[in-house]
Amino acid sequence: MKRLILATRNAHKVTELRAILAGAGLDVELVGADAYPEIPDVKETGVTFAENALLKAHALARATGHPAVADDSGLCVDVLNGAPGIFSARWAGRHGDDKANLDLLLAQLSDIADEHRGAHFACAAALALPDGTERVVEGRLEGTLRHEPAGSGGFGYDPVLQPLGESRTCAQLTAEEKNAISHRGEAFRALVPVVRELLG
Repeated sequence: MKRLILATRNAHKVTELRAILAGAGLDVELVGADAYPEIPDVKETGVTFAENALLKAHALARATGHPAVADDSGLCVDVLNGAPGIFSARWAGRHGDDKANLDLLLAQLSDIADEHRGAHFACAAALALPDGTERVVEGRLEGTLRHEPAGSGGFGYDPVLQPLGESRTCAQLTAEEKNAISHRGEAFRALVPVVRELLG
């Protein structure tokens, strides 16, 4: 069985991709970066989601000698020309402060009318082999931004993005409902033929 490493210490991401690969009948042993605690996290110095995903996947593939997958994602707001984008997790200045990021975004959009509040979650997922071979796939979840947060599920900007065709925000969906339409789920599902092609 081929080993594939996912560049994350988030157990939920590992479980999600493992289920997608197993559901596609791929005989792959998927482990997270926790399996290699001696390898430091990679700095995300790219200027696109794809560049950041590739940086992480290549670093892990080189360090371990195994194929590696990495993803990078964020919120892209139409009237902000795609921002916060790659800066989604540190939009308010401190990395990972979800409430501060959300509060700042809502303040910036406070006078923007409903018809101009289009946005999408974007995710790039990269697969890199130790020999330098690489592939990138992408997923998107289109929606509009609410004026106030709603729901307690999810994280990040989930409480304000309402997917197209939905009356609820991402934070009001069940985990199963969200995984079925999420940008990361879409990108991970798009990886299946890539894994099949490159890992056999």
